Amino acid sequence: MSAVAAVGLDLAKHVFQVHAVDAAGRVLASKSVRRKDLLAFFEKLPGCLVGLEACGSAHHWARELIRLGHDVRLMPPAYVKPYVRRQKNDAADAAAICEAVTRPSMRFVPVRSVENQAVLMHHKVRELLVAQRTQLLNALRGHLTEIGIITAQGPNNARSLAAHVMDSHDMIPAGVRTALMPLVRQLHLLDEEIAESDRTIQAIAKTDATARRLMSIPGIGPVTASAIAASVQDISVFSGPREFAAFLGLTPRQNSSGGRERLGRVSKMGNRYLRKLLVVGAHAVLYHRKVHKDALRTWASHLMETKPFKLVAVAIANKLARIVFAILRGGTRYAGVNA
Repeated sequence: MSAVAAVGLDLAKHVFQVHAVDAAGRVLASKSVRRKDLLAFFEKLPGCLVGLEACGSAHHWARELIRLGHDVRLMPPAYVKPYVRRQKNDAADAAAICEAVTRPSMRFVPVRSVENQAVLMHHKVRELLVAQRTQLLNALRGHLTEIGIITAQGPNNARSLAAHVMDSHDMIPAGVRTALMPLVRQLHLLDEEIAESDRTIQAIAKTDATARRLMSIPGIGPVTASAIAASVQDISVFSGPREFAAFLGLTPRQNSSGGRERLGRVSKMGNRYLRKLLVVGAHAVLYHRKVHKDALRTWASHLMETKPFKLVAVAIANKLARIVFAILRGGTRYAGVNA
């Protein structure tokens, strides 16, 4: 095993698969390793190239293997899949990872620190709480519809239904009120937890120089700025603003061939959370465009004259992504806002 040059490690909960090759590509080991024995196995190896798929627990194991002196590289699973030969199993996956990590054209994922992952956890927890709150509002609306009580769409209107339940409204029978009170109490608890998450994320954004620069962009607040600053650690991995927008899934899907360009709808690939935040920010830009005269919102106003609202929102989100790229690369603030 002293001749090992590259290792493909297929991660799991309990049983890991290892595929090791030498500098000439000859297979030296292909076996499974229990979780408790994994670090001891790599301690016996000389410093070598170790490939992992960027999946659950990958950053943890990457940090542990780096401490042992190995050159660890994470890869998107979609980029490793083409290297899987025939049937899919753990051994074939490990062999594919080992081959993919040695390709010069492979794109790698930066290894995250614990502190960086903690910031992203704040966002993921907040996203989960918001989704649960939406479920509660929808459930409350649906149950009250069964007794003839409806309201207009929107979370604020749904909250009025919760207020009716709390206030023992005459139209709500006592039995229905008793059944729905757990939903109302849980709704109030979620509101408090989400507000606390917002305060924490806002405090993180204020202490981050990159997030403060991003907040100078119209439509980007503390949540979006903090999420982008934590998610995109090295903007130099992107060749330009269009590639960054494509990474977020905000560029058209291509099906071109024979020199003929065929473009479809936006691909919706990449980071779903960042894309959603940018689209929400684009809506804010559009709703408040009339009171500002900067170049971005003037351009948005011209688009609104000929294009439907949804298409314009995606176009603005694409433009915001390109502005984000320019600010991250240049280290400056957005200078396009005029009174």
